[in-house]
Amino acid sequence: MSESSAEAVANAASAAVASATGAAGNWRRVTGIAGAAIGVVAAGAAAGVAIERMTVGRGMRQKARLALDSAGPYGALRGTPGKAYADDGTELYYEVDDVEPQEGLTPRRRRLFGRKAPAPVTVVFSHGYCLSQDSWHFQRAALRGVVRTVHWDQRSHGRSARGASQIQDGIPVNIEQLGRDLKAVIDAAVPEGPIVLVGHSMGGMTVMALADQFPELVRERVTAVALIGTSSGKLGEVNFGLPVAGVNAVRRVLPGVLKALGQQAALVERGRRATADLFAGIIKRYSFASRDVDPAVARFAERMIEGTPIDVVAEFYPAFADHDKTEALAHFADLPVLVLAGVKDLVTPSEHSEAIADLLPDAELVLVPDAGHLVMLEHPEVVTDRLADLLTRAGAVPAGATVSGYGSSTAQPG
Repeated sequence: MSESSAEAVANAASAAVASATGAAGNWRRVTGIAGAAIGVVAAGAAAGVAIERMTVGRGMRQKARLALDSAGPYGALRGTPGKAYADDGTELYYEVDDVEPQEGLTPRRRRLFGRKAPAPVTVVFSHGYCLSQDSWHFQRAALRGVVRTVHWDQRSHGRSARGASQIQDGIPVNIEQLGRDLKAVIDAAVPEGPIVLVGHSMGGMTVMALADQFPELVRERVTAVALIGTSSGKLGEVNFGLPVAGVNAVRRVLPGVLKALGQQAALVERGRRATADLFAGIIKRYSFASRDVDPAVARFAERMIEGTPIDVVAEFYPAFADHDKTEALAHFADLPVLVLAGVKDLVTPSEHSEAIADLLPDAELVLVPDAGHLVMLEHPEVVTDRLADLLTRAGAVPAGATVSGYGSSTAQPG
């Protein structure tokens, strides 16, 4: 985006804020550009906005495949459902994929493990901002029957309930609360046994917050950690691929836009639907870096983000500015750790992952070329391969076992 374009966007957003604070009737006019501005936050950003025309045409999007393969569409994998309750009473939804029983070993399991069962480790996946547990679709498919996994929806996301403290008492959500939520899920779904923690973006921050507040849990039960496309702090310094003038303008107006939009959720949701094509272009820019991402994968990400109410988007935004869990990383120092990021991530730049790895010198740092923020969807085979290696190091699977990548995120010819 050129600097002049960024200034134009900033000016438009400023006008949106001014209109929003005026007569309510002006909302139909401002929700288009303001809703588009907030769309980048919904794409997983902590702040910022940039508007570009779609790189995938409307016709192609409409015809995009929604099925992964004959087994079903993206996000269709389901496990045994369960509910946990946060310390403020919020209902948190999770699903468990158990390891296949020893009797009647399937050919796949026999090929991977012979007659030896893996160690009783549970891998707990925490998703990112404005996503859901379904964002781990590829990794979940690859690990099914190989190791016990737990996938949960963070408060106000997916199938979990809206945050009780936020709805009833108006208490701002923070990353510390998310760490306590994860503890509640572990207590309910994994009351005993070793654990591997995997977190993407906000989910990685949640993992850090868990360690900060419950170091004894990490010390006694956590056997490995994967931090994917995440940050331990200083998110206020991210420029989201914008020139300096654009970043400064956006930072100046975005708080007002967020506040105004959160107070007019119903109108803004209609505005989001009316600007769906523009919204899709924003999501694609801030989620992926590859030019040949399968339109079905792009649409899958779009559907997850669209499913997050705009007032939830606005509600969570301030928490990222205050996030600083650099010191909490010390709790992972003696564990096998995977730190992975896309080189072209505009939301949590790979420099943030490098900073984490600098503080954990024994960690494996993987920087994926031609990958953006949703690297686990864009290059699922790379993420699955490195997770499989981490699980081997953690004792979850026997040494020498291989877990094949599942599916591809690139468009197929024909």
